[in-house]
Amino acid sequence: MSRMPGSDDLKSRVKLTYEDFLLFPDDGKRHELIDGEHYVTASPNLRHQQVSGRLHLAIGHWLETHPIGQVYYAPLDIVFTDFDVVEPDLLYMSNERAASIGTPEHLKGAPELLVEIGSPSTRKRDETIKRRLYERSGVSEYWVVDPELDIVRVFRRRDGAFGRPVELSAEAGDVLTTPLLPGLEIPLARLFA
Repeated sequence: MSRMPGSDDLKSRVKLTYEDFLLFPDDGKRHELIDGEHYVTASPNLRHQQVSGRLHLAIGHWLETHPIGQVYYAPLDIVFTDFDVVEPDLLYMSNERAASIGTPEHLKGAPELLVEIGSPSTRKRDETIKRRLYERSGVSEYWVVDPELDIVRVFRRRDGAFGRPVELSAEAGDVLTTPLLPGLEIPLARLFA
């Protein structure tokens, strides 16, 4: 991950906006704005893609028999504000939420569930800067998936903020569930197989 522009003095810089974001190159890398700061992440590796694909399929199959919403995967822009534009690895939103925040080009507002699949270069940002952005933007639930350690940290909104994360692991035989998708069960041993 690199940050651009390269100034260490964040307060003296002009914040980038969604208009600037639209001018970033289509270079196969993930470009995001958080508080007007440009973040660039390299394309994901094979392990990341395997885990992402399994999660997408599990949620997608569940939604086929329970058509209460949609699941999407990167790249898809989520515009929280003019200074906050991200591309999470996966997201779920109910049909009701989709009707209020969906546009033909991107989402403008907070989906119910966001999923980031971490890597050594994104782990710190996923658990700090992005978690805080998702929390203040009204995301109901946030999963941070760590394919190196075979764990998932689940942050759920309680009383207007994310509660302490619940950490699930493949080694412990844990199963990932969410009240957003009642009855969906994803065994972590299968997710990280």
